[in-house]
Amino acid sequence: MAQIDAFFKLMNEQGASDLHMVSGQQPILRIRGDMERVKYKTLENDTLKAMLYEIVSEDKVKQFEETGDVDFGYEIPGLARYRGNLFQQKYGIGSVFREIPSDILTCEQLKLPSIIKKLSGLPKGMVLVTGPTGSGKSTTLAAIVDEANKTRADHILTIEDPIEFVHKSQKAIVNHREVGLHTESFSAALRGALREDPDIILVGEMRDLETIALAMEAAMTGHLVFGTLHTLNAAKTVDRIIEIFPTSQQAQVRSTLADALKAVVSQTLFKRIDVKGRCAALEILICTPAVRNLIREGKTYQIPSAMQTGKKFGMQTLDDAIMDHLQNNRISPEDAYSNCIEKGKFVQFLKKPPSDFTDA
Repeated sequence: MAQIDAFFKLMNEQGASDLHMVSGQQPILRIRGDMERVKYKTLENDTLKAMLYEIVSEDKVKQFEETGDVDFGYEIPGLARYRGNLFQQKYGIGSVFREIPSDILTCEQLKLPSIIKKLSGLPKGMVLVTGPTGSGKSTTLAAIVDEANKTRADHILTIEDPIEFVHKSQKAIVNHREVGLHTESFSAALRGALREDPDIILVGEMRDLETIALAMEAAMTGHLVFGTLHTLNAAKTVDRIIEIFPTSQQAQVRSTLADALKAVVSQTLFKRIDVKGRCAALEILICTPAVRNLIREGKTYQIPSAMQTGKKFGMQTLDDAIMDHLQNNRISPEDAYSNCIEKGKFVQFLKKPPSDFTDA
């Protein structure tokens, strides 16, 4: 048993999402979105380094010492998996761990809209789950892939950095590949994937032009591709993909994306005020023929209006999802206001004027 495992067990007992271990500070847990210090001595650099190096492979240690940061995965059998990051900071080594539960929650358990579950049955195309770091993208994707694993006799291939949720083959065959361990990069793994007979490909993060281009190519050649982006809503997701390409290619990319994209799910996590825990507000864009035309013609600014009129297809805006949580007393007016798009709809629920002067 590694020395640091005691902190992971504490993290699990407290229901924390993240553990921060940084030289010069006490350990810190993020619980329901808030940072809480652990009653423990201040961590010294050499002591913490020894503790962390005990669970990191030699290759990852070498990469960290050469570059100053590295991602890796760690697992405690019977407890959970952890996505870890080591980084160098002013006072020495630092680390952050995100807990990845061993049990994969279903779409029903997560109370996701019914259209999300249906995405697992698409024959081909690209589905993107987006949102800021820590918004639950991986959990939502895991639920969708789990549904496909249970219901489809297909080959599912995941490419992640590091591997997060582990799916055991059920009706489908599932293979997991980790960037840096099983493959050189996301783009290298995607190039290889096209020769590995996959039906469904999960790309943990679409970081660069080559990865995005290969993912669209895979979606256009009969594969169902799931991926994530760090964007805040559906319209910005479409813009981000197009804008990463050179100007001379953007017209062609718009056309390709319009054909390849099936859905965008953008989510934001909120602290609940009615019970302990958090809930997600989801913006859902389904690529109907009308939406495809907006993408093709470069009119992404009209996508929010298309979502308003496309509710019968399962679409919803982020503001509508936030309003539903607010009216059902699941979240606070302050949280709703700070995360919504159209501030004017929510300012009436505030007891005090907005504290953010940039929203005035």
